Parts: sequence; structure tokens; C-alpha cells
Amino acid sequence: MDYDHLQERVQAQGLTVRGGFHPDASDGVPPLPDGRQAKTVVMLGGVGASFWAAFQSSSEATQQRDPLDAWTRRVTAELASDLGAVALFPFGGPPYLPFQRWAKRAEPVFQSPLGLLIHPDYGLWHSYRAALAFAEVIPLPERAVVVNPCDSCAEKPCLTSCPVGAFSKTGYDVPKCIGHLVKSEGTVCIEAACLARRACPVGRACAYPPEQARFHMSAFLRAHSQS
Repeated sequence: MDYDHLQERVQAQGLTVRGGFHPDASDGVPPLPDGRQAKTVVMLGGVGASFWAAFQSSSEATQQRDPLDAWTRRVTAELASDLGAVALFPFGGPPYLPFQRWAKRAEPVFQSPLGLLIHPDYGLWHSYRAALAFAEVIPLPERAVVVNPCDSCAEKPCLTSCPVGAFSKTGYDVPKCIGHLVKSEGTVCIEAACLARRACPVGRACAYPPEQARFHMSAFLRAHSQS
């Protein structure tokens, strides 16, 4: 399997290759159906609005329950079948696969003060939707050496921009966040995406457009309101 060809096939389906790695036993990659250990894992996801048009034009977009997950499952399963891989997902648990750990193995992303992974170019406006596990060793591009952009960010506006102070150096107060979102005052966070996330100066050109921001925030609110 050629990495460039893989990128083209994935992009044609609306997703983006988000790097890859050659796993060992410590990475927690499930065995392949035949019992062998995967030799290559390629991460799939999105950057900004990269998958939004493809998802919106799909039949899954009108589903009432987990439409984005349903679209991701179908598209990734089709890619896995065509490419001779096994599809893996960050949702559908528990148990959940360690996608954040895999992401750090696949490309230079870092833990931000908000808990989200920050990319030096895309900021906080990216996602990991699935992964493809291959039995073969696929040569991967050399990983770029970059520094965590949060290390040089003295003001840390992400920690001071939440209207109810749900984020701090000690963590994320989910109940406080949800309590704000269900009130009329929380409409701006639903419509424009998390204000703390938007305060980050990195990758602002990749920020989600309003319709996509509303979709993700509404899904987040539903998930936590039902939990």
C-alpha cells in the first residue's frame, strides 16, 4: 500500500489522513481478525470543515441518532474493505480505544490546557474520526519536529474566556459547562462553538463554520444531558 495513494482514497471519501504509526504491544491496538498484530495504523479525521460537505450530503445526515458516527462507520468500513484494512473507531464503547494516545503517535499534537489535542497548524479545530489497521508495514512520512504552541502562549486566553469559568488549570468542570449551555445565555456558545476554544490564537483559519459548530455543540449537549 502506497501512502500517497491511501491519502487520495481517503480524501475522495471526505475524510483526511491524520498521520500514522507502526504500533507495538504497548499501543493497545486490537489484534486483527486473524489474530496477528497490526503493523501499521493510519488515523483518519478532519481539519476544520474538511469533511462537513461530504457528511451533509450523505443519507446519514438526516438520521436522528448519532448521524456523524453512522456516516463515519459506513465510509471507513468501505475504505477498509477496499484497502484490505480493519476499521477502528473512538466511539461505540465502553471500552474505548485510546485514540488520543494514537494521535500523539501519529503526528505532532499536544495536550492543550482545555484537554483537547492542539495541532501547531490547525489549533483546536481538528478531529480523529477513525483509524485503519493494516497487516502490512506501510512506509510513513517522516514526522515533523515541532514544539507545543501552548508552551509559548503566556496569556492562555482559553482558560479565561469561558463565560462560567468551566476551564481552569485544575481541569474541566463539565456540569458547570452543561448548566450554562441549557440556559438562554449559553446560546452564543452553541451557535459559535465553545468560546474558550475560539479564544485560542492557533489555527483560527480552521475554525468550524457556524452550521458545523452548532451541530457539534448540540450533539455534545445532548450526550451530556442524557448521561
